[in-house]
Amino acid sequence: MNQPNKLISVVSAAIFYCALAAHAQVPSKSGARIRVETDLVNVPASVLDANGKPVADLPESAFALSENGVPQKIDRFETQTNRPLELALMVDSSLSALKEMKFEREATARFIRLVVRPGDLLSVFQFSDEVFQLSAFSSDVPLLEAGAERIAPGAGTSLFDAIVLGSQALSKTPAGRRRVIVLVTDAGETTSEDTFEMARQAAIQSEALLYTILIRPVKSESGRNTGGEHAIETIIDSTGGAMYYPDDLSQLDAMFEKINRELRTQYLLSYYPEPKSKAGAYCRIELEIPAENYTLHYRKGYIATGIGQ
Repeated sequence: MNQPNKLISVVSAAIFYCALAAHAQVPSKSGARIRVETDLVNVPASVLDANGKPVADLPESAFALSENGVPQKIDRFETQTNRPLELALMVDSSLSALKEMKFEREATARFIRLVVRPGDLLSVFQFSDEVFQLSAFSSDVPLLEAGAERIAPGAGTSLFDAIVLGSQALSKTPAGRRRVIVLVTDAGETTSEDTFEMARQAAIQSEALLYTILIRPVKSESGRNTGGEHAIETIIDSTGGAMYYPDDLSQLDAMFEKINRELRTQYLLSYYPEPKSKAGAYCRIELEIPAENYTLHYRKGYIATGIGQ
């Protein structure tokens, strides 16, 4: 074998053995094996009392965590976590009459000023018959407000497309943060190319909580199309989050404030699932506080991949 080919063979062998080592458990100097943290599941959670106010400072012992009905050991616990937020703020621009559009834009800008803190990332989207990203993910409040100013009325509602594109955009942001979709809509799905199941799967895979402010132009179920509402409720049941029902756009500020309070009073629980599920399986997470009658909003499931959840 000539010298260049010999060198190539040596380098190739080194790469091969490094790849094997990357998938193996690593022994420590004491002989114990160090666990590779690729299967750690993170569960952000909000706890609300009977009046809907966040409950802070609960100990780890207050929580009971299980996966697919099997109790799990909580390996990490953070109270009132300060991990940065990644938010996709998605505004349905088909729901407002022209005279209400100015208020909708102003309320969106106020929410941006309220929620964005140093280190957070937020992006503004609008959707009607199409979905537009009006600003890149940023913590630059004036830049984000300028994006909100560009919200313009449209026809149709591509609700499922919006959830898919918002989820995909969040999936590209840095790991180790708390991901959230805030959706303002009348849920009148009419023009999406993506299906409900595509939207649900995208939201689960993004690991984002889904908070929805549902503006109902008609209060009676018999007078409106409720298919979109039930679809969102089903997605929230998979991802965690909450649905809020203001009577009209004038209550947007109060709903935005409620979401912000929840996000700023969150717990983060992490665990290594035992037993591990096969790749591609949907794993249902159950989180409870047995001793209290609290409402919990938390990530309720994930799709097993074996490379970090």
